Amino acid sequence: MGDQEPVVDASRPVYVWQQVADWIARRIDSGELQPGARLEGERELAEQLGVAVGSVRRAVKELRETGRLVTLAAKGTYVAEPPAEG
Repeated sequence: MGDQEPVVDASRPVYVWQQVADWIARRIDSGELQPGARLEGERELAEQLGVAVGSVRRAVKELRETGRLVTLAAKGTYVAEPPAEG
């Protein structure tokens, strides 16, 4: 993350989990995380961002529900393939 702004700013009137979800979505949109890429584990992300595991879990859940991520039991969470245009 380097010298960029912190991902989570507790003083903002936005839930921490939403800030985490927005950050992950930005990584997908920018191409940093390509379709099929494995997302870091929840505990690893929580430690990296300085947030609770529950906040990361909620962010991942929201992104799964919107089709941005897919979780495979005992394998991990991956960036979903974009929907086919048709």
